Amino acid sequence: MEFLANCLHDLTALGPGGLPAVMAALFLAGLAGGATHCAGMCGPFVLAQAAAVADRAAGGGALARLSGAALAPYHLGRMLGYGALGALAGGLAGIVALGSGFRFLLAALLALAALLMFAQASSRVAALLPRLPAPRLPAALERRLGRLVAAPTGLRGVMLGLMLSALPCGLLYGAVAGAAATGSALGGAMAMAAFVAGTVPALVGVALVGRFFGRRAGPGMRAAGAVLFAINGIVLAAMAVRVAA
Repeated sequence: MEFLANCLHDLTALGPGGLPAVMAALFLAGLAGGATHCAGMCGPFVLAQAAAVADRAAGGGALARLSGAALAPYHLGRMLGYGALGALAGGLAGIVALGSGFRFLLAALLALAALLMFAQASSRVAALLPRLPAPRLPAALERRLGRLVAAPTGLRGVMLGLMLSALPCGLLYGAVAGAAATGSALGGAMAMAAFVAGTVPALVGVALVGRFFGRRAGPGMRAAGAVLFAINGIVLAAMAVRVAA
C-alpha cells in the first residue's frame, strides 16, 4: 500500500527541489511555446470562441472584453485534460521506476524531455526526430467541437478544453515526458498544470488582438522562445544527469 501511495502522491522522486524545478521548466516551456507554437496551432479555436462571445463582451467596456478574451472555462478544461495526462504519465512511470528499482527510467524521461525542448529551440535538432503525421479528427468529433465552439461558455467551454487537450503535438510530448519523470500522479498533474498556466498569456493575447498578436512579435518572439526552450533543455538535461548519478 505504501508503494502504491508513493506512486500516487510522492513529490520527492527526483530529490530535493526536483518537482519545483520541473514545474518551473514546464511553465517557461508553456510561456515560450504559447507564443511560438500554441498561438498558431490553437489560435483558430481561440479566435472562434472569442468571436462567439464578442457581442456579449462588447457592451461592457475594456474589463468585459478582457474577461471574454480570458476564456476561463476553456483554459480550465485544458488544465483538467493536461493534468489528467500528467497524472497518468507520472503514475505509470512511478510504478515502473519505483516498483522495479529502475530509477534510471526517470533520468531517461528527463533526457527525452530535454531533447524535445531542444528540438523546439532548434530546427536542426527537430530535423533529427521522426515527423509525425498531422492528426485527423473523426467527422463526428469535428461536428461536436463546432457546436461547442459556437457557445463556449460554462461547462461547454470546459468540455471544449478537455477535448482539445487530447490533440497531439511535439511540445505536448516534451511536457508529458517531463511530467512523467516526476514519478507520481500528483507530481505529474502539478507539472502539467504549470505547463498550461504558461500557455495562457499568449492565447489570451490571440483572443484579444487576433492573428496580429503573432505577426506583431515576429522574429523577436521566436528568438526569445528559442532561448527559453534551450534553457529548459539544459535544466532538464542537468536534472537527468543528477538523477542518474
